[in-house]
Amino acid sequence: MRLSGRGGRSNAVGAAGRRVLLAHPVLLLVGIVLASLNMRAALASVSPLVSELAETYGLSSAASSLVTSVPVLFLGLGALLAPWLGRRLGAERVLFAALLLLGAGILVRILPSAAALYGGGVLVGTAIALLNVLMPGLIKRDFPDRAASMTSVYTGAMIAGATVVAAASVPLERALGGWRASLGFWSLLAVVAAVAWLPQVLIARGRTGHGARGAAGAGTVPGPVRSVWRSALAWQVTLFMGLQSLWSYVLIAWMPTIFTDHGMSRSTAGVIFAFNNLIQVAGAFAVPLLAGRMRGQRPLVVLVTTLVAAGYAGLMIAPVEGAWVWSAVLGVGQGGAVGLALTLIVLRSGDAMTAARLSGMAQTVGYLLAAVGPLAAGALHQATGSWTPPIVAVLGVCAAALAVGLLAARDRTV
Repeated sequence: MRLSGRGGRSNAVGAAGRRVLLAHPVLLLVGIVLASLNMRAALASVSPLVSELAETYGLSSAASSLVTSVPVLFLGLGALLAPWLGRRLGAERVLFAALLLLGAGILVRILPSAAALYGGGVLVGTAIALLNVLMPGLIKRDFPDRAASMTSVYTGAMIAGATVVAAASVPLERALGGWRASLGFWSLLAVVAAVAWLPQVLIARGRTGHGARGAAGAGTVPGPVRSVWRSALAWQVTLFMGLQSLWSYVLIAWMPTIFTDHGMSRSTAGVIFAFNNLIQVAGAFAVPLLAGRMRGQRPLVVLVTTLVAAGYAGLMIAPVEGAWVWSAVLGVGQGGAVGLALTLIVLRSGDAMTAARLSGMAQTVGYLLAAVGPLAAGALHQATGSWTPPIVAVLGVCAAALAVGLLAARDRTV
């Protein structure tokens, strides 16, 4: 009996020691970074290959826009599931499952069927939605004193992943013998991230009932007390998230096509698109750090919306001649805007649960709004034969984002 007691104590001490080792902040940081690398990669991999997809399946401009619009639509619809799943299963388990679902969706997308192309997009969008919604609450919970700086890390990693993927898509297509192999390759990135996230799942299993509930609490739905859906400030944050997402996904869907339609080679357009994503890293990393040191973020709202509007205007006036300049200006503005939008979710929330609720609201409504962008831009282009009407419409979006962003940037909490 004595030996059994020692063995029981030894096993308990060993299990506790393993949990302490797995709970090391560096391990959590690695998991967050690798998960963040996947948040746009599967979307950015498609844009440089849209013309090949359209040729393979005989798609019109409007149908081609659905290739990028469908995942964005399910970024919004999938966000509706994230709070419930987080509450039922815990944030860590849902994030792990989302990475596996993402890898599966990428592989479904390359099956030899137009229906599979769109169906895989549904899975990809749903998986990314779960990652998007639960990450801010998890960061607010696990890094309460460094929420803004951690937001800059994960938004920077998110855009860095898109940069690498955008730059590599066309070379991979040539090296691997087709667009299917190029798209499918990125399922490996999701698998690697899932493996890196597995320790967090094991930690969550070893928590006490209170701790496990805390993990799940990162995804709770808005309740009757402090309901974010009834807050004017929450709607302002939500609309800023949606409008900046709209202008970004229009570019993700159509920037290379705008260049090639004006005579640029496909390879050069892909390089400039990758450069745009690379520049976004600077804005996505710097703006949240600045935002965290300011009581109100109105100057940053003015800065990012002005840069995006100037870049879009340049695409309308001299798309090829100034391509590198407009790509850089847009990149800083886009990266700064998405970093600011995600930081506002954290800064306008008083605690981790409110951050999760506001994140769910902002990304549900915001991405449903954003999904309209690529489809509407493609339809306008097809109807008019010009990229000027879609760009003028996006300039109107920039004006609206400036108005709601100035309200969302006030030093208040939901």
